[in-house]
Amino acid sequence: MATIDPASTKRPLAPPDRALVAETIHTRLPFHGTFKTLLPLAGDASNRRYFRIDLSGDALRSVVLMQLAEPEAFKQSEEAVSGAPHAIAELPFINIQTHLSKAGVSVPALYYYDQAAGLLYLEDFGDLTLSEACANAGTADLEARYKQAIDVLVGMQSRATSPADPQCLAFHRSFDVPLLMWEFDHFLEYGIAARQGTSMDGGDAGAIREEFRKISELLAGQPRVFVHRDYHSRNLMVAGERLGVIDFQDALMGPATYDLASLLRDAYIALDESLIDRLINYYLDQLQEGRHLWTNREAFRRLFDFTSIQRNLKAAGRFVYIDRVKGNPKFLADIPRTLGYVKRNLHKYPELFTLDKLLSHYVPELQ
Repeated sequence: MATIDPASTKRPLAPPDRALVAETIHTRLPFHGTFKTLLPLAGDASNRRYFRIDLSGDALRSVVLMQLAEPEAFKQSEEAVSGAPHAIAELPFINIQTHLSKAGVSVPALYYYDQAAGLLYLEDFGDLTLSEACANAGTADLEARYKQAIDVLVGMQSRATSPADPQCLAFHRSFDVPLLMWEFDHFLEYGIAARQGTSMDGGDAGAIREEFRKISELLAGQPRVFVHRDYHSRNLMVAGERLGVIDFQDALMGPATYDLASLLRDAYIALDESLIDRLINYYLDQLQEGRHLWTNREAFRRLFDFTSIQRNLKAAGRFVYIDRVKGNPKFLADIPRTLGYVKRNLHKYPELFTLDKLLSHYVPELQ
């Protein structure tokens, strides 16, 4: 079962020292600029904080400042070397950013890393997420934007997967059965026990975990590609003609369907089912052009749907965890939509009848 990280309940980080930031801007960045203002930005579900540094002068007009949580900065080496044959004493964000940049993925450039202060000075992609860009988009524009996101995904899966880079942390982590089961258990602990305020019957819990294990073994047995792990509409930034990719530090190796499921079964924006069908076919068409063939599209769709179940249940449990442990309730409103995806997929496949029946007893949205 998931455990509470004591560090996650600490008080919010104090803003970075403005004098230090101003001095860094003046002396360390690869362009000339003068510090003007430091504005806090909306962050993600992590303990990191983000700021926009406005500049004056001939340089870029702004830079994004990522402020690491103290435990993250302090334990970077310990986390980085887990499973690696050689010590990779490098911040995971920087390690993955370097790999993706070499692979031609549009990730923010790193201008400077102040390791002592836990501050990263990054390229500013702006504030427009794919989610926001699609909020009032017409049908044609919506489809075009998601096709661009799939183009980026296909390129990332192709160029970041091969050749394998032993210096990249992602190649030493994978969606194996234990990790997939940990995420399923995270849902049982927070998505059911904590959210419903009730304990599960021991027999039911065991039977559900047995069904979860079947899905985990199916996903873990697939050919592995580079997986962003959180590839969705709020982690894709619309920057002019570019689509920037952020929040990639937890990347690992896993099934090709994982990031696609994250994108198309997004907790934050619901896509029409007919559009999802077209986008899945578009994804497979793009793979085929790159000579990565899925000859049985029906089998791929089944794998996509099973991946979506795992991904969506994990997300629903995580949203409760973020509320109960981190005191951030803003994701709770996304749970019904996320579980709605699960209900649709559980009803779609006869072999999931047992899991559907057991889960619906404890989760109202699945009834």
